[in-house]
Amino acid sequence: MTDPTSSFLPTVAVLGCGWLGLPLARALVAAGYSVHGSTTTPGQLLTLRHAGILPYLLRLSPTLSTIDADTLHALLHEVDILVLNVPPSRGAGSADAYPAVVQMVAKAAARAQVQHVLYVSSTGVYPDRPGSLRESDAVASSEATTPLLRAEALFANSENTIVRLAGLMGPGRAPGRFLAGRQDVAQGDAPVNLIHLDDCVGLLMQIIEQEVWGHTFNACANSHPLRRDFYPLAATHLGLQPPTFQASSAGGKQIDSSQVRHATGYEFRHDDVVAALGHC
Repeated sequence: MTDPTSSFLPTVAVLGCGWLGLPLARALVAAGYSVHGSTTTPGQLLTLRHAGILPYLLRLSPTLSTIDADTLHALLHEVDILVLNVPPSRGAGSADAYPAVVQMVAKAAARAQVQHVLYVSSTGVYPDRPGSLRESDAVASSEATTPLLRAEALFANSENTIVRLAGLMGPGRAPGRFLAGRQDVAQGDAPVNLIHLDDCVGLLMQIIEQEVWGHTFNACANSHPLRRDFYPLAATHLGLQPPTFQASSAGGKQIDSSQVRHATGYEFRHDDVVAALGHC
């Protein structure tokens, strides 16, 4: 286990310093880690530098330009842990290209002798069927789930850990905006599966600090109100028109995150997603 008081802490690269990656990188810097960070936006380079993060401008694609290939090599130089936080929508021009992008990064990390990869995935790997879903329930069942599972397979070994985040909520991602004003929305009886930004950062930090490698984890708040109850409340919280739902509809998946809680001992700050609306 990494001792935060030790004079030696691993160097961490956060590939993708956006909504989640930048707060994570800042938290790592505050904890004493040396942090490299990438962004696709030139204007963000100074933001990263001011936060104590060594910044890199990097645009990923299945076939990197010479400049981007050199940048990726520099980003990973003498890095011990890579946090790969690039979702399919931003990792490539299409979902089909996403596994190729991730494989390219995995190969670069191997060449740089990165010891561990913390791969940020999504509960989108699960089929949309009613019931409680644990980590072993992921099956390639559609065009949506297959690219993510192919990408995860690149890191499924004892040196890396995969974290499947539920739907994201927090500053800039208030759930009340998701369905506001919509009428006759389907799946009203499906449970909500969300995780707050604070818990995304806190959980990823704990995995790094405790060196919890060799696992695949779900990460989700413990409360799962029905969509027909939660989203009108969330919209009203923002002063927006609440959505309406079809009178009867099928339920949906409910993400079980008990495994990560047991393995890390992490205590979620926002297990009650209704209460968490005040922190968005």
